[in-house]
Amino acid sequence: MLSAVERYKRLLSGALARYFPRTAAYLRAEREVGVPLKKPRARVKKAGATAGASKAGAGKKPARPRGKPGQPASTAIYGPALLAVDAAQVEAMRARVAQAVAAGVISAPSDEQWAMILGRHPLTRIFAGAGSGKSTTLVLRVVFMLCHLGIEPGRLTVISFTNASCAELREQLLRVLGFWQYPFDAAQARQCVRTFHSAMGVLAKQALNNPRWFEQLDDSSGAPRELDNPLTAARLRPAQQRLLKQAYQQCYTEEPLFRELVHSLLGLPAPPAEAAEGKRPRVAKAPLDGFTLAGEFTALPLFEAFYVQAGFIQSIGIRPERIDAQALSCSARERSFIQALVLFGKAFDDCLQAQGLMTFDGAFQALGERLGGDAPGISAAALAPFNHLLIDEFQDISPQIVQWLQAVHRSLARQGTAVSLMAIGDDWQSIYGWRGSSPELFMNFDKHFPGKGKAKSSALLMLATNYRCIEPVIRDGEAVLAGVACKQAKTSKAFKAMQPGDHGVKLVQGFDIKARMPELLATIKAQCAHVASRSMADRNAVLLLSRRNEPLRAIQAQLDKKLPVKAYTIHRAKGLQAEVAIIVDDCMPAQPHPLRNALYAYSGFFANSYDQAMADEGLRLAYVAITRGVSRVLWFTKKTQGATQVLARRAGQRGG
Repeated sequence: MLSAVERYKRLLSGALARYFPRTAAYLRAEREVGVPLKKPRARVKKAGATAGASKAGAGKKPARPRGKPGQPASTAIYGPALLAVDAAQVEAMRARVAQAVAAGVISAPSDEQWAMILGRHPLTRIFAGAGSGKSTTLVLRVVFMLCHLGIEPGRLTVISFTNASCAELREQLLRVLGFWQYPFDAAQARQCVRTFHSAMGVLAKQALNNPRWFEQLDDSSGAPRELDNPLTAARLRPAQQRLLKQAYQQCYTEEPLFRELVHSLLGLPAPPAEAAEGKRPRVAKAPLDGFTLAGEFTALPLFEAFYVQAGFIQSIGIRPERIDAQALSCSARERSFIQALVLFGKAFDDCLQAQGLMTFDGAFQALGERLGGDAPGISAAALAPFNHLLIDEFQDISPQIVQWLQAVHRSLARQGTAVSLMAIGDDWQSIYGWRGSSPELFMNFDKHFPGKGKAKSSALLMLATNYRCIEPVIRDGEAVLAGVACKQAKTSKAFKAMQPGDHGVKLVQGFDIKARMPELLATIKAQCAHVASRSMADRNAVLLLSRRNEPLRAIQAQLDKKLPVKAYTIHRAKGLQAEVAIIVDDCMPAQPHPLRNALYAYSGFFANSYDQAMADEGLRLAYVAITRGVSRVLWFTKKTQGATQVLARRAGQRGG
């Protein structure tokens, strides 16, 4: 027989479903007090399918060498109690939203969006597909927490990927809260919505003595800006290069082993040996020859190559100075590179400290250690904004950020503070693996952020409706993902109806941009004219996309400046849309990267090799590019391979 408590739960659920029928999805999502939805299984190819994997090891997770960092066991700190949400709060929120919908401030949320807005679980993961309206839904979730759950603005932080995306969310939040005359100004919005690096910087001011940032050296904007995600940064600026070069020369002068390793890596004759009487011989300037690490496309001075790879190493949760180079499964040359990198890193840290500087990576690491230690140093007031976290673009998170988030919420839990975490993302749009991010962390969310009590798993929700693209565009985008080894199984639903002339991806093969530039320019002009003649067209007419800046610059140099065309690299275009997307790109095959394969296995965070992760990422990048288009996509490519090969086969099957 059912207990009295169980009977009461079921009666309450039934009553709410009858009197508030639009909450059905919400109730289904979290009925029975915290029992999560059944999670779709992620499809992961066997390890034997990865580049460079041995047949003997096919299908097995790479063994983690002894003594390596790996993934520490996470203390369960979420729950088991649900957030206090009652029927009156739900009804009030629905009435509030209905007012805004009637006034044209927002669109009416769907049932799946309401499930996210009204969620009760302290640990929630949401797969939000391309064009699913997650930004507006996220804003309404914040409104519900502030206006109806009574959470103080100073105890809630929304984290987005870049300063640009944060600015958009702040604008939406201020507009929606302003409609209901909720007291919330621009200063509060800046405190509430931040990048990871900005949020980290707030803690660093108190706990790390307000450091100056290496990443902001030589910033032409003048006054210090809010910390942004370094993934969006261009090449190193002169002041940064000078400091790196200084550390390189210092290490070369003072460390005989470093000199030997540098000469070996650059293929130079061995440096002079130490003088017989123990005096150091006069050391020449450190060589600045270009160095190409296997797997990298560009030759760099060694000091810059060390900096780039050290950033990757820290992003995947490894302390460079603690690496046992001999334990890495790679060639002697890569191990020598790591040995030299560790020595260089010590000299670089000395130079940073001498100038009162710190890197973002170093700060995340230092804060994690401070939060995880027994010594006090970060007050409860400083940690208060992290009580309730809503994180957008979670698929682009890195192991380093995971470790930092774990440390922050563990510290709050030790203080007796109840915490909640809502993670919103889409593994299909994860495109920053070259910098250490991985969708595996989102897909294995419960491993890294376990709950406690009966509901040990996070609540899982899906925003599967695509409000941006017509169905042929969605299906062509999904088709290129068929070869992705590691992904969450899901299918998007098209909301937008097709009109005459709409189409999915039209592929133009064998296209030489230099020889056929006039043809491309004429096509762009024709697409602009098409959009101008179309009723209810997207506010952006044409997006011109490429993986690289060079072809975009070449096209823009000859394009009529009056045409409504915006040109972006695919990485920078994520989150944007236009009526027509025109892609000018050859899909580059993943290049084997032995060192990063070894580091991936060493870290203990990943099931796949780095090479397989990059092969997957190339296909996801194509998906992101395709789903920028609302009603038409045109792809010009010289060599058909990877994603364009999939599209060519589909076109052949359709007979066009």
